[in-house]
Amino acid sequence: MKAKCMSENKKIIYYQDELNDDFAEQEIDPVKIDGSYKYIHKNPFWNIAAFIVYRLIALPLACIYSKLKFNLKIENKEVLKKCKNSGYFLYINHTQEILDTLTPTLTSFPKRAYIVAHPNNISIKGLKTANKMMGALPIPGDMESSKNFLKAISEHIAKKRVIAIYPEAHVWPYYTKIRDFKDISFKYPVKLNAPVYSVTCTYKEGKKDKPDIVIYIDGPFYPDNSQNIKEAEKTLRDTVYNKMVERSKNSTFEYIKYIKKDDMSKANVK
Repeated sequence: MKAKCMSENKKIIYYQDELNDDFAEQEIDPVKIDGSYKYIHKNPFWNIAAFIVYRLIALPLACIYSKLKFNLKIENKEVLKKCKNSGYFLYINHTQEILDTLTPTLTSFPKRAYIVAHPNNISIKGLKTANKMMGALPIPGDMESSKNFLKAISEHIAKKRVIAIYPEAHVWPYYTKIRDFKDISFKYPVKLNAPVYSVTCTYKEGKKDKPDIVIYIDGPFYPDNSQNIKEAEKTLRDTVYNKMVERSKNSTFEYIKYIKKDDMSKANVK
């Protein structure tokens, strides 16, 4: 289904590289994540505070924000019940700056969700601690922190929690298609033999020329244990990618138009 345009005067973004272009509005100088970074907190006072921030503050605010701004609806959430007795991974397309920090919380409830995130997310002044308590797992910056990062993911999955990953890596606001992404982030479910769900954010016409959002959840998908690690990662990636592409066709409203620079150049030549 072709997405309807907002108007002739809508915002246009020109891009060059699907894998590396980033259109996030905030520019942040990220901290370096080294071996001293604490991914798992044992301090009971920290964990009590994190519970309050996550359950009593972030969750209600996420519900209110998503409903008022986007009239958010989540479809097919019942498939998550198939993994209610285990931890699992969510793979989500990256099209919002604020909402994407809340989507895992909304979709995985009542399970606790953690988000694999760029170090930017724990580098924002005034929000560093809050983002940590809300479940940000910053990408490691060296070998020692990588070990701690993997240990944290393994522990969360073992405790039947949820790990959310944005495989597109960069924010493209209101983008209605699925960008190509690598299979590297699928090494975690393959290594842990854990189930995976795709979560696809789509856009439809709302009120006042603003889009509403409908999120589709699909799965669970499992690693193929008959394949070697690299083959299993690629197979799982392709399964998730193809399902997300299929669901993205439900977008019917294009709030921002994205044009590839090469296509623009070809059009000008013609």
